[in-house]
Amino acid sequence: MNPTALEVDYLIIGAGAMGMAFADTLVAETDATVAIVDRYDQPGGHWTVAYPFVRLHQPSAFYGVNSSELGSGAVDQDGWNAGMHELASAGEILTYLDQVMRRTLLPTGRVSYFPKSCYDGPDPQRPDVHCFHSTVSGAEFEVTVKRRTVDATYMNVTVPAMVAPTYEVAPGVRLITPNQLPALQHQPSHYTVVGAGKTGIDACLWLLSRGTDPADITWIMPRDSWLLDRANLQPGNSDGETEAARREAVAGADTIQELFTRLEDRGLLLRLSPDVEPTAYRCATVARAELDQLRRIGDIVRHGRVKRIDETAVELDQATIPAQAGTLYIDCTADGLERRPKVPVFDRARITLQAVIPCQQVFSAAVTAHVEASYADDDTKNALCAPSQHPDSALDWIRSFGDIQERIVQWTADPALVEWLRTCRLLGRRLPEFSPEQRTALLPVFQAQKLKLEDLLHQAPRAPRSPTSRPGRSSPWPA
Repeated sequence: MNPTALEVDYLIIGAGAMGMAFADTLVAETDATVAIVDRYDQPGGHWTVAYPFVRLHQPSAFYGVNSSELGSGAVDQDGWNAGMHELASAGEILTYLDQVMRRTLLPTGRVSYFPKSCYDGPDPQRPDVHCFHSTVSGAEFEVTVKRRTVDATYMNVTVPAMVAPTYEVAPGVRLITPNQLPALQHQPSHYTVVGAGKTGIDACLWLLSRGTDPADITWIMPRDSWLLDRANLQPGNSDGETEAARREAVAGADTIQELFTRLEDRGLLLRLSPDVEPTAYRCATVARAELDQLRRIGDIVRHGRVKRIDETAVELDQATIPAQAGTLYIDCTADGLERRPKVPVFDRARITLQAVIPCQQVFSAAVTAHVEASYADDDTKNALCAPSQHPDSALDWIRSFGDIQERIVQWTADPALVEWLRTCRLLGRRLPEFSPEQRTALLPVFQAQKLKLEDLLHQAPRAPRSPTSRPGRSSPWPA
């Protein structure tokens, strides 16, 4: 069978949320032709294999593609998210992305979509020709790419159903992923949730929402995390007040410890346990009612990561604890926000999608497409779209805040870009409106703030820190 030959301006590898957000803006703002190749059977990437009770942690209004609203804009009237904007479920996101593909992109006649297909890479003899094949029919394709190949898979988002746990599990131990929780037929004698990221939070909240006695839950938490208050991230909120509070907290802090104390006092960051200093920050967002529920769980194990589970014991980095007979373990350890090395977003014939604003992947993909469509040279494009790594440690809050401030300084210098950003529903914040005179006056303020952030980071110890936080431990930050 001879390969089918195609010719397009852009080849997008991956139809997850980032690939779809990029394609939506690119197609809306250019006359480009696009081929989208994806290994799954429908648009959505990791959402197609996510656990069924997963929801966005931030309002639906900030997610999806720029051209189409996700959800109805409703405010929840009951539950732990009451009084705040709706959070889309996995099913709603998948339906939405399928409609974007079939009602927005494909009807243009400029987009070709190839689900259940495996990207094989460029032809070694012809660098502008890329190959892929159908994993269903085996049909092969050769695509001549006239402009760029777009890697929408680089962020490598994973959920527990996609990867095996990294720890050893002995025969006889019952371990499941969160995907299997809704199918439970019999109550186990005890639940142990392994992992404390967004997935671990979701698993604990699901158990509690189904009436599980908190005494029947053990939560293995390698690191405590600083959490964001969802009430501060609502549509229509002016970000100016919150941004000013962040800047004031930075300006007034002389130590890292003091900075996080000030951020917590102002409600900008939350923590699970008041007596445990978090050492992680991964943009996880909770309602205060959800945090109140999580605080009902008393058996939280803080001895590092799991190394081995058998029928009698759980071996962790710093301790071995007894295992209760009949325990059901729920693996929530997949790294959904893997910390990937930063690479240039625009690199000759390739675009590598990454977060431009920390933890705002779909917005980052949309603004990358707009910059690709609107600016001539890669140096300018890369300056506007410098990537920001996913935060992991608490110190990364400082780095992320610095990245956001740098983007504001760069973007507000470009009136045309500012105008586009004010119409971009995915930004999730109102870009400050500075006159040229105000911006000139504020530049020294931003520069002083940058120096302050650098000074705080220089206080951090150079040696690698333990990834755990234990009760009774003194502050992990230097005084």
